[in-house]
Amino acid sequence: MVPPSRVGRATVTPRRPPEVAQVRAVRAAVPPRLDGRDDDAVWQGAERTSDFVQFDPKPAGQPVFRTDFRVAYDERNLYVFVRMYDPHPDSIRHALTRRDQRGPSDQIKLLIDSQHDRRSGYEFAVNPDGVKRDFAMSNDGNEDPSWDGVWDVATRVDSLGWTAEFRIPLSQLRYPGDEDHVFGFGVWRDIERFKEREAWPEYVPTKNGLVSQLGELHGLHQLASGRRFEAAPYTVTKNVERSALGGVAGREQQVTVGGDFKLGLAPSVTLDATVNPDFGQVEADPAVVNLTAYETFFGEKRPFFLEGTALYQFNLNCYIVVDCSTNEGLFYSRRIGRSPSLAGQNGDPGTAIATPITGAAKLTGRTSGGLAFGLLEAVTPRVAGTGALTAEPASNYAVLRATQDWNGGRTGIGLIGTAVNRQLDASSSPWLHESAYAVGGNVRQRFGDGSYEASAQVAASHVSGSASALLLTQRGAVHYFQRPTSVTPLDSSRTSLDGYEAQLKFGKYGGGITRFETSVVRISDGFDVNDLGYLRRADVTDWSTWGALTFREPTDWYRWAQLNGNHWIRYNSAGQRFEHAVNVNGHVGLKGIFDNWDAHLGGTFWGISNTVCDRCTRGGPALGQSAGYYPWAGFNTDSRKPIDGGLWVNLGITDEGRSRSARYNPYVDLRVGTRFVATLGAGYSVNVNDAQWIGNFTDSVAGRHYGFAHLDQTTVSLSARLNYTATPTLTFEFYGQPFVSNGVYGNVRELSATPEAADYQSRFRPFAAPAGTQLAFHYAQLTTNAVVRWEYVPGSTLFVVWQHGRVDTSPLASGRGWAGDMRELFDDHPQNTFLVKVSYWLSR
Repeated sequence: MVPPSRVGRATVTPRRPPEVAQVRAVRAAVPPRLDGRDDDAVWQGAERTSDFVQFDPKPAGQPVFRTDFRVAYDERNLYVFVRMYDPHPDSIRHALTRRDQRGPSDQIKLLIDSQHDRRSGYEFAVNPDGVKRDFAMSNDGNEDPSWDGVWDVATRVDSLGWTAEFRIPLSQLRYPGDEDHVFGFGVWRDIERFKEREAWPEYVPTKNGLVSQLGELHGLHQLASGRRFEAAPYTVTKNVERSALGGVAGREQQVTVGGDFKLGLAPSVTLDATVNPDFGQVEADPAVVNLTAYETFFGEKRPFFLEGTALYQFNLNCYIVVDCSTNEGLFYSRRIGRSPSLAGQNGDPGTAIATPITGAAKLTGRTSGGLAFGLLEAVTPRVAGTGALTAEPASNYAVLRATQDWNGGRTGIGLIGTAVNRQLDASSSPWLHESAYAVGGNVRQRFGDGSYEASAQVAASHVSGSASALLLTQRGAVHYFQRPTSVTPLDSSRTSLDGYEAQLKFGKYGGGITRFETSVVRISDGFDVNDLGYLRRADVTDWSTWGALTFREPTDWYRWAQLNGNHWIRYNSAGQRFEHAVNVNGHVGLKGIFDNWDAHLGGTFWGISNTVCDRCTRGGPALGQSAGYYPWAGFNTDSRKPIDGGLWVNLGITDEGRSRSARYNPYVDLRVGTRFVATLGAGYSVNVNDAQWIGNFTDSVAGRHYGFAHLDQTTVSLSARLNYTATPTLTFEFYGQPFVSNGVYGNVRELSATPEAADYQSRFRPFAAPAGTQLAFHYAQLTTNAVVRWEYVPGSTLFVVWQHGRVDTSPLASGRGWAGDMRELFDDHPQNTFLVKVSYWLSR
């Protein structure tokens, strides 16, 4: 869109700021009244700064409209007044959403590096309707949206544009206990109708890092540095269904109390704790049907384990710094409070579906010298199963993490340690590790202008327990030591297991239009961190390389564009190559008749050289793999419109054309006024897998059979997310997902004597599946979650929640079609939970 008027347009010519741009705060003798007006005495004498520079869509461009800001403070608060000039106030984009949700609206954001370490900080954002968003920043660019500070802001639209007046309690920031302070500081403005972003000081998108590009805020003297204490006690009343053998035993009313606490032990050290936490307002996980050998990963949604946990990340098997899509790492917080791990062996229908958490605490801090540290500790009680059996033993979880930066964040090292200890009894000792420990260390160094970086890391693990528990570990999907080609043999007398991981990386992550990274990873066959981490498999040697061309300067037909290429090759310890692939993908932000649309296109070619699958037989011989091609494409329309949407398509073909897949995911966003938003999505996938594992069978004549079959699977899902915002502090949100998957197996075979043959058909031979083998499946699930959230005073919240679920499973494909499956699902018994949770924030 071309700006309709030049009135109010910034007239200064953009320039590069000095080495470090500076602004000065004034001390407020009388706190300003928070009303979005600048008629308070303190604002009349405050320094006004207005030299903003556009960085999107045009880096180093001239802003379309002028912006200026002033900063003040007193002993307890930081105040910022920002004036966003706009000659057409009626064209300012509004969107009422719940807190931390970005709608298609204008926005102003403060970035504050209160430690002035050029690596970490906080972001405070607001739109013209007063909807607040905040983030914690770490590692010079990572943004953690789960951090929720207690702060206030007033906004106002007038004839000159709009304003935002911030009041940020210093208790929400961390800074040294010095007499004088310098904060890293920046202000970013978004003008939604032009999709323009501008910043003070100038932000260079092609430069590596975010916090390191901030300016400096001077003039801060004698800030409060005493200990601060915050508490949010809460009570929960919950009406739940009580299950028992043979059916439903009725409903019961549960009342619990708990609380979250925050104590400032020092200006830069904070203790966060939660006692008897309840996360009933958190949305349920989406439905999945997992037919692979690997555990499904579910993201963390619980606030206590989201906020501030970026420090504890220690990624594994992550070869592209911008896309650690495997989610593997030494710390996976979903292990704490998980579904009881022995519910299947020792539980009954009345067993708790989630392990309660007695309490958890996080001690975190950061010094002005660049040292950041964190200690997380959590305790879960024993969960009883059937009779005297244990469904989940009492457990203790601990994570210790420390990082040290030097040279303005260009050099850094880090250490991590994790520990799990369980109180096992006779019913749990044969199944679970008694203890599990992991340690790791990493180092990184930026070069030149900071665009180049080299890094290295190493980690080690140790698990111990009974011989039967360790035998299960050795035979599990992470290791499969029973494989004929396993370098480490299966040992039924083993009571402990050790392993290591190591990685080297070098890459260019900023500057110019080129990016690249090359990485070498080695994971030994005994490495195991799944008691508190997440690891899909051990025994990996990986060499991966990624390169990209990034075009940030807009042209007549695109706003931005990026072309990526990837290559990776992976071996196991026996020298078997199990992955060798290349991927090419392109992305572009369009202009012209498709203004503000984004388009994406890519594909992976699998099997550049001969590879085998050493996990497909679940512990048996390796199976040869045929070449495959997996193209994908997607687009999204202009998010500024009342109706926008998109479509993603993923295709695949392999096994000499016998296996193929197709997945389609359309969605549409609807906005009615500024208060109501609906997102409707669908998923439809067809999976034809001619080599789907169905089981391993043993008979007294021929011995072991590794069974495979032709699978025809169809999966259909819908999703609806409805949001109504009455005020920025009172919202209603509904999420619902019906999900149906049906599969039928045919052409049952077993591995032949030549499972690695180049010819696909030579890998199998006919086989009659034993009686009772499940050769079809049906899984249907409906999950809904409705939440009313009211922040009745800052930091204090009321939740009213209704959770509803239905599940239908069968060893036979239904044959009813998707609509029939949905109707049948509504005949099943529902699971309803009603919950009211009230918390009240206290501060001293």
